[in-house]
Amino acid sequence: MTNEKLVKEFEQIRGQLKSYILRITASADDSEDIVQETWIRASNKLYTFEGRSTLKTWIFAIASNLAKDFMKRKKRWPENVTDICKEAALSNREFFNEAMNIRMHSTKGNFEIKEHIAFCFTCVGKSLPLEQQLCLLLKEIYVFKVSEIAEILNHTEAMIKYYLRTARTKMIDVFDNRCSLVNKNGACHQCTELNGIFNPKQKEQEELAKIEMVNAAENKDKEHLFDLRMQVVKGIDPFDSGASELQLHHLEHNRKVMEKYLKKDE
Repeated sequence: MTNEKLVKEFEQIRGQLKSYILRITASADDSEDIVQETWIRASNKLYTFEGRSTLKTWIFAIASNLAKDFMKRKKRWPENVTDICKEAALSNREFFNEAMNIRMHSTKGNFEIKEHIAFCFTCVGKSLPLEQQLCLLLKEIYVFKVSEIAEILNHTEAMIKYYLRTARTKMIDVFDNRCSLVNKNGACHQCTELNGIFNPKQKEQEELAKIEMVNAAENKDKEHLFDLRMQVVKGIDPFDSGASELQLHHLEHNRKVMEKYLKKDE
């Protein structure tokens, strides 16, 4: 394996790698640092690559280990993270002022409900045990095979299948109970509330009609609804979408709120 091939592969997957780490850490700055450290380690350890997996799998393994080390001493977020962060935002005028400034002046300050669905998945996903969260991301969002995930996370395929099954079941249950887009009794209405704030001239129902997930919710097929949610998440790059600056601002707010909230329990 030559360094030239590593450079080419790394540049091709850098965007995926960065978004993967963001969804683990909830920090744009930490994502950039971990991706950079991944590059350094991959360059220094290229001689150890034996070709038993793809180069992409090998790079993701390095990044995953770095992310796990980074998250080792951090607590999982609660399932009701959206409620906690919403309450904190209501009393934070600076947060809303900056958000509205981004919305009015940034080319990446648009708000669409599908963008917030992807954002919500990141926050709720952080309520899973770390290994389950990583398995779910690698399989559902970055489309790795079970055998490749086993290589990346250094587990047996049987264990990866267990993590995936458990993680899917948990996330389906959380969304079914909380998300108003898939359950009329859902407690969380943030997508539609934020649409009203950032798109006051846009009719909520017109925006919702664009999302297949909402239409499919009438059938109450929870597995199918989860798969549709994953399709939405897969289609959005959190660093390069029409709402990326607005959503990254929102994510940074949530991360700071969660750090403060979880510190109270120590």
